[in-house]
Amino acid sequence: MKVSYFPGCTLKTKAKELDKYAYKCAEVLGVTLEEIENWQCCGGVFTTSKDEVATKLSSVRALKDAQKKEQPLVSVCSACHNVIKQTNHAMQTDAEFADKVNRYIGEDAYDGSTKVYHYLELLRDVVGFDTLKEKVVNSLKGKKIAAYYGCLLLRPNGVMQMDDPENPQIIENMIRAMGAEEVIYPYRNECCGGYVTMEKPEFAKKKSSAVIESAKKAKDIFEEIGFKEARTVRKNRQYYTYENFEISLDDVEGLDPYMEIEIALEDGSDYDD
Repeated sequence: MKVSYFPGCTLKTKAKELDKYAYKCAEVLGVTLEEIENWQCCGGVFTTSKDEVATKLSSVRALKDAQKKEQPLVSVCSACHNVIKQTNHAMQTDAEFADKVNRYIGEDAYDGSTKVYHYLELLRDVVGFDTLKEKVVNSLKGKKIAAYYGCLLLRPNGVMQMDDPENPQIIENMIRAMGAEEVIYPYRNECCGGYVTMEKPEFAKKKSSAVIESAKKAKDIFEEIGFKEARTVRKNRQYYTYENFEISLDDVEGLDPYMEIEIALEDGSDYDD
């Protein structure tokens, strides 16, 4: 299987090893990452102003490139993935924004039809964690690993739809597939302060340190107040949207699959309205 690959700036500078092993792991799993030619920085953040078009053009050009090849678009960097997926969603749902973008780039119109995956979603939804488990050569058995999600993989949930934003499991499922034991801790999907690093470095340090300390202390706190591990609940959740509905399909180990359907209402209103 061939997929279009958007590496982003960080994976070509400070995180070259991550880029390198993304390629190597994909190859072992039967996936070829085809890096997009002449890609440009995604902008690092999705601006919510509808009049702000220029910072999103790089994402649209990458999406169009993948569309022409009839391939999904994959990224490893959580910031790149967030910007690209939110831009793609805007092209699908905001006709005014899409019109401005397409007139600006002056090429064949893009309609938002490219499938966008984070590398984790590629492993879960395309390759499958069972296949990943079969391909493991050096098992991580005996290791305890605490996953960190942060803000950008999960939010806004209505757009990203990667996992349950409050209790995600995708990284933990990958950890188990590689033989290790996952560590669940309170701050695993809290902000690290990354976007204020330059302006308020001490604040960013405080936020990041809180995440690390949370991972270190989580199990100790429960044991100190008398809790004992009773069982481990393992759940896979897939999100879908239809009009104003959010639909989640849950597959809990040891139970039959089930579905939850929710709709967001404004304060003081009910569904009959």
